[in-house]
Amino acid sequence: MRVLYVNWVDYLDAWKRGGGVSVYQSNLLSAFVRNHLADAVFLSSGTAHSSRKTGPYWRKLPSEEGDHGVARFEIVNSGVLAPGHSSFSNRSQISDAPTTEAIFDFIETNGPFDVVHFNNLEGVPAETLKLKDRWPDTRVVMSLHNYYPFCAQVNLWAEERENCVHFDDGRGCIMCDPRLRENSIRVDATIDFELARLGIKPPGKAFIAAKSVILKGGIQTKRQLRRLTGLVKPKQLSELAKLTSATAPQQLKPDASSGYHKERRETFVRLLNEHCDAVLGVSRRVCEIAEHHGVNPAILRTSYIGTAHSELWDKSPVRDRILAEDGTLTLAYLGYMRRDKGFFFLTHALRALPADLARRIHLRVFARGKREYDLRQLRLLGDHLSSVQYQNGYVHDQLDSLLDGVNVGLVPVLWEDNLPQVAIEMHARRIPLLTSNLGGAQELGNFPQMVFKAGSVEEFTDRLTAILNEEVSAQDYWQNAMRPKTNAEHMQELLEIYQDGPAGA
Repeated sequence: MRVLYVNWVDYLDAWKRGGGVSVYQSNLLSAFVRNHLADAVFLSSGTAHSSRKTGPYWRKLPSEEGDHGVARFEIVNSGVLAPGHSSFSNRSQISDAPTTEAIFDFIETNGPFDVVHFNNLEGVPAETLKLKDRWPDTRVVMSLHNYYPFCAQVNLWAEERENCVHFDDGRGCIMCDPRLRENSIRVDATIDFELARLGIKPPGKAFIAAKSVILKGGIQTKRQLRRLTGLVKPKQLSELAKLTSATAPQQLKPDASSGYHKERRETFVRLLNEHCDAVLGVSRRVCEIAEHHGVNPAILRTSYIGTAHSELWDKSPVRDRILAEDGTLTLAYLGYMRRDKGFFFLTHALRALPADLARRIHLRVFARGKREYDLRQLRLLGDHLSSVQYQNGYVHDQLDSLLDGVNVGLVPVLWEDNLPQVAIEMHARRIPLLTSNLGGAQELGNFPQMVFKAGSVEEFTDRLTAILNEEVSAQDYWQNAMRPKTNAEHMQELLEIYQDGPAGA
């Protein structure tokens, strides 16, 4: 079986873009190759742009450590910028004939493929889904790791401040438009591409210095020349002298009208329904949202991703009670200090706790963020709670020690977060989760007494008070909890889908 995986960014991207989807893609490819289950090929599109050629084309990427022996390709000069919001109001997201033809030429040259599995449509025109018209025996699968088919902003997160429930035939989208300058984004991506072609790769000192010089119009002064000497090779230096920021391809004209956004959503949904054999939601909630927006339930299927953390499920003991022996409660928040993730709601809600309850709470925050404003929120909490521990992010090897002694994990998201990786990581270690009612995290515990209305300080306080008063038992919480899916189980499920297995959630 030959499978082509498509995502907007290479899973070996130097900037580590793509988040959990890139990690998932890498793990999936590794597992398929290691177990000889499929001949896998990978294609990215939307981030590579060249000044040496005009129009979209495909190229093979050199083999690198960590590619798992998979042949990796990319579309260069895609008419659709990625990530999605970069082309927010650009009709190329629906249709761009040169880009679509470049993708089809890639498939024609490197196929045939039994399956084309899109882990994203960002970076490619939606009309690419019509590939089945040319290759009718190819099975087309779409995974919904976000809401890009229904939302040009990607996450149904309106104006970067609230969960979007007011589409209003596209009028709601106009307020979200970031008004990005596409040509500037292409210029930036083109410089990155050309520097990498010269062997000057991010994020090193040579790359930073060279890019700075190019953005200022190329090597024009002795001072700029001295800055680069010793960082790049003489041959690279001569090539750099030829590069300026004025050589990027031109953008397509955006269409910021409400009519466009209405058409965009309708077209994406129609193409999914007409050309996909299966549309996979990474949680039940994702499938509910997709169906709400018009995706045919006959092709929808809930497909929880596998995780290496699942092996901890059987090894981790189930505590008799949620609270610590001394009656205190240690809470953990992982991920990012962002509004959509609920960080600022959380700090506000914890500060609003009555003093007698607050003194029984220890908070651990292992999340990326070092702005003074973010850290100030934690300092304010430190004067209210029993203790606050902070670390700027984490690596997975640290999780066991960081989470040792944690009684409850917090997932207070304010948007329909598909299924946060941080929730799976804590859940697999048998840490009960207190979650908002948005997104898929609530499905792990499947316990309404530990779910509160997103953004409601009152409901959050009520749930926390019930835990502190031991009105919620550990036994009840784990009774209907979901066992995390293993990577092997997820692979087997995908193989059934690839081999024309049953559809339906």
